[in-house]
Amino acid sequence: MDLQDDTRFRITPVQQMAAACSGALITSLIVTPLDVVKIRLQAQQKSVESKCFLYCNGLMDHLCPCFSDNGTGNPPNPQCHLSPNWYQRPGKFSGTLDAFVKITKTEGLVSLWSGLSPTLVLAIPSTVVYFVTYEQLRVKMNDLMGTSACINSANSSDKAQPFWIPLLAGATARIWSASLVSPLELVRTKMQSKRLSYLEIGQALKSLLQYHGVTGLWKGLGSTLLRDVPFSAIYWVHYEWFKSKFIPLNEVQAPNVAFSFLGGALSGCVAAFITTPFDVAKTHQQIELGEMEIYRGKCKNPPGKIKSTTYSILKKIYSQNGFSGIFAGLTPRLVKVAPACAIMVSTFEYGKSFFERRNKKIFDCKQSNSNKK
Repeated sequence: MDLQDDTRFRITPVQQMAAACSGALITSLIVTPLDVVKIRLQAQQKSVESKCFLYCNGLMDHLCPCFSDNGTGNPPNPQCHLSPNWYQRPGKFSGTLDAFVKITKTEGLVSLWSGLSPTLVLAIPSTVVYFVTYEQLRVKMNDLMGTSACINSANSSDKAQPFWIPLLAGATARIWSASLVSPLELVRTKMQSKRLSYLEIGQALKSLLQYHGVTGLWKGLGSTLLRDVPFSAIYWVHYEWFKSKFIPLNEVQAPNVAFSFLGGALSGCVAAFITTPFDVAKTHQQIELGEMEIYRGKCKNPPGKIKSTTYSILKKIYSQNGFSGIFAGLTPRLVKVAPACAIMVSTFEYGKSFFERRNKKIFDCKQSNSNKK
């Protein structure tokens, strides 16, 4: 019997949390420098006052407000009481490689991980909840259906895992994790705008409830779910399919790191391609929300009230740019999503295998000691 199918050796939720947390940290550490360089290249161009752009390390989006210096190099408009951040440090870069070299030489290697801390505040709990929920649901549903939780069971009488189990587990896990993190995401935007300390988070929540009510805590959740739920469902269906098709029938252990990496990258590309239109709409809405929160009361001409919906945004983009417009940014998204998915899932799978082997070793030791007595 496979370790995953043997209830004696299955990893606990706490062990799943440890595996997911490790994956989130490693993914952030590897992918963050790529997006830091991208943001620095964008920021050296002429900025637009009261606008934001997105920073994403593969796990969590992070808003960066822009400031206009009118090309003089002087401090931002004094009517905007927000000080420059890491992405506004001076520097002229001719390209990606040049940016990597110059940032490392002039600012130090650590600067390539600028902006990592605020992202991890939400990325780690969100990722842990997501992966643990997915794994728990997938295993429980396989138990209820009498199917094998692993791709190729050593027991020939076991029924294979149906495709709808990872689909449903992935979609449900994403809904749950996104719903939990959504209020915290709004609080983080408030912290960014008002320079609140962690002790003042309660005040930020009170302010949100006062102005928007309880439902205001989940503002923007709809567009997030439209993008992330289909992505998760498609991703896990394809990842489990890759495992079932390309791992040999006599292989009963978990997939190795190389296979998990490749399967995660391919599955991430498929899911990213299909859900790109929703990502375009989500990006527009997230930037609108960030501009409204960050610049309200701080700039002479702050952005107005958010009026855009996912449908209206996609309709407007299609009318202006056609079909290609709603797939804008597909290549950069694939470049970002593929390694993030690959690193995260391969680390998570390795963590699962490690704890399963550890649990079996502990069980065998206990059995051996019991037999000696």
